[in-house]
Amino acid sequence: MNNKLEKLVQNLFKEGVIRSEIVKQVFLSVDRIQFVDESDKMYAYEDYPLQIGFNATISAPHMHAYSLELLKDHLQNGVRALDIGSGSGYLCAAMFLMMKSQQSKVIGVEHVPELVEKSLKNLNISYNQQLKDKQIQIIKGDGRLGYEQEGPYQAIHVGAAAETIPQKLLDQLDKGGRMVIPVGKGNQVFQVIDKDANGKLNIQNVLGVRYVPLTDLKKQLNN
Repeated sequence: MNNKLEKLVQNLFKEGVIRSEIVKQVFLSVDRIQFVDESDKMYAYEDYPLQIGFNATISAPHMHAYSLELLKDHLQNGVRALDIGSGSGYLCAAMFLMMKSQQSKVIGVEHVPELVEKSLKNLNISYNQQLKDKQIQIIKGDGRLGYEQEGPYQAIHVGAAAETIPQKLLDQLDKGGRMVIPVGKGNQVFQVIDKDANGKLNIQNVLGVRYVPLTDLKKQLNN
C-alpha cells in the first residue's frame, strides 16, 4: 500500500470530503502520481491543484473527491460518462472504476493535443486494456461541444469554468442524468444539474470554486 496515498485518503475521509466507501476505494486504486508531471511527483499527494502544462491543471484531490461523491450514483447506475477538459486523464480512470456495467464507457474530451497524448500515456500504465477496448477514450475536441457520438451520458463532469452552461452539454445529458460544472467568470460557483425523466432541469449552486476557464484553445494558451 502507498502510505502517502493512504494518508491523503484518510485525511479527506476525516474532513468529510470522501463520504462513501466506493469513492474511498477508487481514490486508493487510481494513483495520482501517475497523472502529474515528473517535476511535481513529490507533490502528488498534497491537496492542491498542480500545473500540467498549457495553462491547465490537475484539480486538487478534494475537488476530485467532491465531484465523484456528487456523481457516484449516476456513475454506478450508468453506462456512459463524459469528462470535459480531461487533462492528464486522472478523472477518466476514476469515473470508469466507479461504473458497474460491462458496457461502461468514459469519454474524455481535451482540446490540447499534447495533453491528449500525455493522458493516453498516463492511462496506458494501468488501463491499457480499457483503452484497447475503447471503454476509456480521450478525444481531441472542444469541450464546450461535448462528444455527441457517444451520448447521451448519465454523468458529466466539467473540469473548467464555463461563463454560461454550454447548451450542447445540456443536450447530451441523459434523462435522469447529472452534470457537475463550475460556472462563472471571476466569481465561480460549482453547479449540480439534474435532468428529470421529462427532460426538465434542476440546477443547484453548491460551492464557490476557482477553476481555469472553459474556452477555446488559443485563448487558453494565451491566458
